[in-house]
Amino acid sequence: MRRPRLFFALVAAVAAAVGISLEARDQRVSFRTSDGVTISAAWFEPSVRPAPAVLLVHMLGRSRRDWDSLASSLADSGIGALALDLRGHGDSTHTATEGTADYSSMVRDIEAGRRYLATRSDVQQSRIGLAGASLGANLVALHAAADAGVASLALLSPSLDYRGLRIEAAVRKVGSRPILLIVSDEDAYSRRSADDLKKAGGGIRELLTLSGAGHGTNMLGRAPELGPALVAWFHRTLQ
Repeated sequence: MRRPRLFFALVAAVAAAVGISLEARDQRVSFRTSDGVTISAAWFEPSVRPAPAVLLVHMLGRSRRDWDSLASSLADSGIGALALDLRGHGDSTHTATEGTADYSSMVRDIEAGRRYLATRSDVQQSRIGLAGASLGANLVALHAAADAGVASLALLSPSLDYRGLRIEAAVRKVGSRPILLIVSDEDAYSRRSADDLKKAGGGIRELLTLSGAGHGTNMLGRAPELGPALVAWFHRTLQ
């Protein structure tokens, strides 16, 4: 596994300090997208306020609940977390266009989440990060390319092209903002994609390769070190 020495020293320090407890309690919230879809989400209130915040986006066919443990750990460590259900998933509106594979419309779900965070006085608006898994990774990359207010990204199992959502140009537009790319060693396409994306944009691009961890948010359960690594990453990049 390729692990930058300084980064993983910070991982260990944060993990020890935070204790990865599950004390944070989530609050059910909802908001509407620009095309009228109601998005359901959970806000994990940080232990200190005002605080940075991270918006979390799940995989295709999953829900915001995949992020519960990480969101709680972020909140316990002083970073608010907003985990949303993409349209057609979880408790969000199931649209009439489901099954048409128009995944690009889901970028509007993230835009709505960002507008929600902008209404919160307890969120430091200059310290907002995004994390996405698989489909969610591509969606947050596309959003960040157009949203200069996003300070850093974590992409779990990204793809250069996820069913038409191509992100190499978007990652270049992210520019100097830091991106953490996370893949499992047996996930061949995500590994190749991450290698190419690491070279894009000329900014801080770090690659974390896990062993036998699977794909997307499944890696959180199979690689115990991943949760603390993500908490450490956002503490480092949302300062």
